[in-house]
Amino acid sequence: MTAVQADPVVSTPYGSVRGRYENGVAVFRGIPYAAPPFGPLRFRPPVPPEPWDGVREAVAFGPTPPKPPYSEAFAQYLSDPVVPGGDCLNLNVWTPEPGPAARLPVMVWLHGGALTRGSSGVPVYDGRPFARDGVVLVSVNYRLGVEGYGYFPDAPANPGLRDQLAALNWVHASIAAFGGDPDRITLFGQSAGAISIGALLAAPQAQGLVRRAILQSGPPEAAERDKVRRMVRRMATRLKIPATAAAFAEVDPELLLRTQSEVGRLSSPVVGGPAFGIVVDGDLVPRDPLAALTEGDAAAGVELMLGWTRDEYRLWLVPGGLLERVDRLGAVALAGAMARCHVGADVPRGYRALHPKAGTAEIVGQMVTDHLLRLPLHRLADARPGSSYVYEFAWPSTLPDLGACHALELGFVFDTGEVPESRKLAGEGAPQTLADEMHRAWVRFAADGDPGWQAWDDTHPIRIFGDGDGDGDTRTAHGPRDAELALWAAAQPREPAVTTDLADGVPARGTEMRSVVRRLRLPGAVRRH
Repeated sequence: MTAVQADPVVSTPYGSVRGRYENGVAVFRGIPYAAPPFGPLRFRPPVPPEPWDGVREAVAFGPTPPKPPYSEAFAQYLSDPVVPGGDCLNLNVWTPEPGPAARLPVMVWLHGGALTRGSSGVPVYDGRPFARDGVVLVSVNYRLGVEGYGYFPDAPANPGLRDQLAALNWVHASIAAFGGDPDRITLFGQSAGAISIGALLAAPQAQGLVRRAILQSGPPEAAERDKVRRMVRRMATRLKIPATAAAFAEVDPELLLRTQSEVGRLSSPVVGGPAFGIVVDGDLVPRDPLAALTEGDAAAGVELMLGWTRDEYRLWLVPGGLLERVDRLGAVALAGAMARCHVGADVPRGYRALHPKAGTAEIVGQMVTDHLLRLPLHRLADARPGSSYVYEFAWPSTLPDLGACHALELGFVFDTGEVPESRKLAGEGAPQTLADEMHRAWVRFAADGDPGWQAWDDTHPIRIFGDGDGDGDTRTAHGPRDAELALWAAAQPREPAVTTDLADGVPARGTEMRSVVRRLRLPGAVRRH
């Protein structure tokens, strides 16, 4: 066996780890960056792991944080492997050249999953293609659901976000030994992972840790504390315990997961509802992240890439047949969307005029997508012209009705379209040329800050990946969403009265929202991925 083929060993601040070479790439899996968050550490901020003697084997993915499974309707599209065990605050490293002399660009991946599901072990997130192309790729596990984002009077808020910060500090301190350059760290994530990045970029404790960031289908935002508190209180009522971290810490994790699933089963990006989220806590999140990034000097000098998929909403509506139900509801669904987005009839009327052949579900879906994603991401890019790059993923899945849905771009970004878990969402025949284009853009951005198209300015250049006709062409368009987004600027905001919450766990915002919720009969886990 040659020295190149020998299992690689790298020293970390807590002990040495042994990985292995796989197809020419050194891979280290399951490295702990913090202690197991259970026992006296449950619902508390992360603390460093216990150092170990000798060399720790790092060849298998570490335990995943507690999480409920996807519902059957969503599991046919999304994979979420479970690895049992308590040492769940761990990360993985793929590197082409372990050793301090390499000084390669580093990318740190934060997965999506509505802050309740997902892990670094999803096969779509395999880091080998990035390492193959000269990047050190790190993927992170962090606490989820009530364990990571419950809001309690007797514990610090946002422990899951604090996990991510601890992992980022570990990377900054340790990655040089794996061949990475700690001064060239790109933080990237999708959906809940992108939302987390927005909060980290705005966090005072994270300043200077990140050179670049990529936010995929998730804007900087903070959840309403009352909304998160309502989830905790409803769980406490079902469990017949006080709504405190001390009481929750005494509950078996599996029972807590079942209760969490029951309480949150009807939450949806389309109709809202109680959900876990990052909250302003006066410490790690001192103010709304979007305001901090657009109105202040947070993350000054950090270069950004931002984007979305053309048909985000289809992953929220296609599973369980909701697309057809929204179309059947017609005017009732449009009224619900107006209540959800706090606007009057002029906005959906404008969407109808711009898209006269669109059905109700498409109008509702694009309205909610613009409200949740495109408007705040446009606002962020507008605040940082010259150092922001914006994209749209437009290639439609070959599976029925999914279109260019939420999360579909991930197999292209990671260049892992060949794994079965990517085909669950993309179907067969995904164009490799499109994967080559997207993956190359992400690598280029991490390496030197230029993904290969024009930076954001007042012409609103957006790179369109996949033109929608199946061949995966890529082009730059100027202001392709401007007409829709202009409707919001001209609209009169409407704040419907919030009435008594529905017993099934969805807040009732006026009669329109109550009617939509009751008539949709939403399936489980209809949440932003």
